[in-house]
Amino acid sequence: MGRGWGGAGHTVVSARNAKEVHDAMTQPTGAADSSGLLSAHSVSAALAQRAIGAAREAASGLAVPVCIAVCDQAGHLIAFERMDGAPLMSAQLAQDKAYSVCAFNGLPTDQWWSMLQTESALLHGIVKTDRLVIFGGGAPIRCGSHLVGAVGVSGGSEEQDGQIAKAAASSLFRSGSGEAG
Repeated sequence: MGRGWGGAGHTVVSARNAKEVHDAMTQPTGAADSSGLLSAHSVSAALAQRAIGAAREAASGLAVPVCIAVCDQAGHLIAFERMDGAPLMSAQLAQDKAYSVCAFNGLPTDQWWSMLQTESALLHGIVKTDRLVIFGGGAPIRCGSHLVGAVGVSGGSEEQDGQIAKAAASSLFRSGSGEAG
């Protein structure tokens, strides 16, 4: 049955969005070994610096000064740069975008809004989560099927931040090979 403001079609969309949020939050991150331990793969400081360089190059190409953060798979900061002229507040936003991606198993920050926009209760509740960013500029770094870190960018428009973050994240590994590119 529909809610007065959305009709039956809205309920279907809402259920789909709720499932997308749930699935993003509960994706398996790997199986435990025989001793019950999980192995974790992470970007190194050297790879994080390469991602910073790729982001800087992409930002320079767009003529937009940004802050760039790279974190490991657990969301811990590995490398950071504030380009000359980047807004000061963007420093924390870039770090929070990278953290948000890893905190939700690799969900890019630009995918949050479409999942939340029709879920009023979820939207108004989840945005109170510390460090969660629900707009573009956070991209996962994957090596094969493993989430190994994330890039967060802030200082331009949402579209520019997302473009720069994706360029940096995709610069590290050859498409699908898991080998450093």
